[in-house]
Formats: sequence, structure tokens, C-alpha cells
Amino acid sequence: MNAKNKNGAHALIEAFEFAGINKIFTLSGNHIMPVYDAIFDSKIDLIHTRHEAAAVHMADSWARLTGEVGIAMVTGGPGHANAISALYTAAMAESPVVLISGHAPIGQIGKGAFQEMDQAAIAAPLTKASWVCQKTEEVALDIAKAIRIAKSGRPGPVHLSLPTDVLESALPINAVMPTASSFKAESSSINAADLEKLIKQLKKSSKPLILTGPLMQSKEGKAKLKTLEKATGIPVIGMESPRGIGDPSLGAFAEILNQADCILLLGKKIDFTLKFAQSPGIQKDCQFLQIDPDMDEIERAKRAVGDRLLQTIQADIPVAMESIISLNKDQEVATSDWQNIVWDAVAFRPKVWKELPPKMGTIHPVQALAPLQEILDSHPDSVLISDGGEIGQWAQACLQAPNRVINGVAGSIGSGLPFAIAARVAKPNSPIIAVMGDGTFGFHSAEIDTAVRYKLPFLVVVGNDARWNAEYQIQVREYGQDRTIGCELLPSHYEKVCAAFGGYGEFVNDSNEVLPAAKRAITSKLPSCINVLIDGLAAPNIKRS
Repeated sequence: MNAKNKNGAHALIEAFEFAGINKIFTLSGNHIMPVYDAIFDSKIDLIHTRHEAAAVHMADSWARLTGEVGIAMVTGGPGHANAISALYTAAMAESPVVLISGHAPIGQIGKGAFQEMDQAAIAAPLTKASWVCQKTEEVALDIAKAIRIAKSGRPGPVHLSLPTDVLESALPINAVMPTASSFKAESSSINAADLEKLIKQLKKSSKPLILTGPLMQSKEGKAKLKTLEKATGIPVIGMESPRGIGDPSLGAFAEILNQADCILLLGKKIDFTLKFAQSPGIQKDCQFLQIDPDMDEIERAKRAVGDRLLQTIQADIPVAMESIISLNKDQEVATSDWQNIVWDAVAFRPKVWKELPPKMGTIHPVQALAPLQEILDSHPDSVLISDGGEIGQWAQACLQAPNRVINGVAGSIGSGLPFAIAARVAKPNSPIIAVMGDGTFGFHSAEIDTAVRYKLPFLVVVGNDARWNAEYQIQVREYGQDRTIGCELLPSHYEKVCAAFGGYGEFVNDSNEVLPAAKRAITSKLPSCINVLIDGLAAPNIKRS
């Protein structure tokens, strides 16, 4: 396009292309029509969703699975407001997402413009940065800044609002465009002497642990954690579940955590997932070391454990990990008894799960899920998505895959279908299984239409117990069996909803039919749902005793 005819929207698209962005998850609306028009001449694909929050969830899933920044774009006003809640899930998952929202024209602010609201202020509590672009010549620079912030330090979401007059105005001929370095994450260095001192302190203890947070739970991140453990001889545990030390995917880990005498918090926050580092979850005399990119987190750790925090280093986690591995590269470290004890506990699952007899009617969650492991084992890059309350925990206990995307520390539900769509965009040839509850299915079921339109097949397994089971279990535990309220659902035919949108569906109430139904669904090459009637059991609390 002739430079004289370029506007702010064209500058945005050029910046995206320069950054290597080729997928945008979006829902159209008045304020972003200039961007839609400008995108015609680009190689960027739009994945057009049915709800703005779904667009953010998709960008989040894309970011976790690819390691790239996920871009969501929505219109202003109510569209922006719809997208906001999904930012919390991305933030707690430490996922680099940029939400771009259209915005009322700068020239009309304060005059009662169409859908005018303080969008930056609304998004600010859930993002690393949130602002409104003020000038056309700043559009490209602002998007580069947003991407850089999202990737730097502890990754997380960033919001940028683009007013329509900023997008539509002519781009000045002399406008400065971002360079390659403008998009790169800011990196930190680490003092080798400080790090060596910290590692020596950690190795002094008899039962040390290294705990990491959501950032390192991608397929590539987990491989790096294994390298770190091999280099140090110290068990490395990744944590990303809202159930914290009770995460069923970690088996009987809670028993082991209580034995640790020194813990390195390698980007792992001290929060509710660690029971605030207090006894009985953690020994009252357990010592701590910490490496974290955020000084706020370091200060919070100091408040939580006081003088038990022996040493802290402010540094980016990938940098710290590489430095620790390098520091230990010339050492031969044999697997210790302590490592074996830790991993035996993590791998533990109750023997009775394998002894459940075949059943019809409502079946045990293990029977609904465990057979699906065969599908996940069939490909080296398969994807497991876990969403929902109790059913999500059963899925994490029963299933594993090279790639896993869960609702995360946020503890939110409803993101499973959008996660699955983005997973198929990111992993076009891998088996994708998304497990969710019947309550969860209702949040974004219309996104099956999105999957059908874009020919993005995956398998959704709905664990149907006809209630909001997580809330039901809380009420039973806290108030008694006779004081449950507001948790009832119908045993609806969610597989028919999927079929109505153009997908494939099957109803299952026989434990022997779970795997055959799943295989038929995958063979259909359509977005698919198998609706499995299950017993409404509480999530597993795995203990060896």
C-alpha cells in the first residue's frame, strides 16, 4: 500500500507482521472495523469467536502451547467488558496475552461517546499494564511495548485500547516504526556468586525441594525442569493447580512436602496453593530460598516466613534455571533415595481405581477418564485440557499428556472449549482431549460453532453428574447433606448440542463404551462430544495411608 494511504490500523497490522504474529483470536464490533479492513492485505488469520472472553481464553491457550504471545482483539465497551474475566485466568497461569480492545474516539471522550467507558482502568487490576493509545503514530510502538511487557519477567496479560479515530487517522509519513528489539522480552542477569551461595545452601539440607510455578508447565518447560533436576540431584516439582499441594496430578505429594527441610521457590509464589507456607502443610522450621522476577513476591515471602527465608535473588526464572544448570554441568549427580521417595509419592494412585468392576448407568469418574489415556499415549505431542471443578481434578489424577492446559491457579471454569480450539490451531496433527463438567459446558458451548466453521476437530468429554458438583461438595462438607441448594442441573444431552452445531456426539452410560465412543468421535474428524453419565463424587484427595 502507498505510504500516503496508510492509517493507524495499517500500522498495527504491519507491527504484527514484523513481530511474527499470524493468528488473532477475535470477535468483531464497531470499534475494530478499521483493523478488519486493514487485515485483508495481510497474511494474518482471524479466528472469529462467539464470545469475547472465549477470544482471550484462546489467546491464553495458544500462548501456553506455542510459547508465543497470544493476541485477542475485541470491540470496545461491552465487548471489552466481556473479555475482562478471562484475563484473570491468563494472569494466574503466567501466560503472555495481549488484549487489544477497540475504544471510543479520543475526540469524543467525555462527551457521551458510543460505548464510552474507562477501559484501561477496568483491565488494570488483571494485567501487567493497561493503557489507551493516544496517537496514530504511536499505534505500532504501543503494540510492540505491549508484547514486550507481556513476555518480560513473570509473563502475563497486557491490555491496549485503540480508539477508532486513532485507527482511522492517516499515519504520518515520518512515523517511527518499531525495530526487532522493540518486541523482545527484557532479560535480567544473575550474580554467579549469589547463585552459587544459594545452591550450596540448598544442597546442605537432607530433604530439599525445588518448587516452580505455572510458567514452567509447558511441554518445553517440563523438559527443562527434568534437566534441572538431573543437574542438581534435587527433586523439582511444578505447581499450577488451584488445589495446590492437594493437586491430584501430584499424587501423595502433600505427604512429601511436609517432610522437606529446605525449599527453593523458583518462581513459585507463596500463596494459598502452598497454604501460605504454614504448618501442617509445611514443617514450621522448614527453610526457604527464593528466586523470583518480582520484588513484590519476594517481599510477600519475607512476610510469610520471616527469617526462615535465608536468601533471595531477583531474576527471571529461565535465566536462573540456565545458570543453575550451567553451574552444575560438570558434576555427576546420581539419583538419590530422596528423589525416589518424592517421585514414588507423586506417581501414587489408589490400587482400587484399577479394580473397579464394569458398570452401567452412572459410572465412576475413573472409569469415564482412565481409558482415554490410550489416545493421549498415541502421539508424542498430544494435548490434555482439563476444565471444571471436581471433574477437572479427576482428569488431572487419571490422565497425562505431553501438553496440558488447565484452568490453573485462577480456579475459574468454562475455558475448556476455547482452550481446545486454540490447541487445534497450535497443534494441527495431535490428539486433543478436553475434559469438562456439565456445568462447565454451558459457559462457551457456542464455540463449537467456531470449531465447526474453521474445521478444528477435538474431543470433548463431558462428565455429567447433573449438578455443580464442586459447590455441592462444599455445601455438604460445610453445612450438611440436608442444606444443599442451588447446585442442581438436568442430565442434559450435551452431545446433541454438539451435533446441532455440526459436530459429532455420543451419549455414554456404560464404562465399557467410553474408549470405543471416543475413538468413533475422533474418527469423525469433527468437533466431538461424548456425554458420559458419572457418579457425582468429590475430587480425589490422594493419600497412601
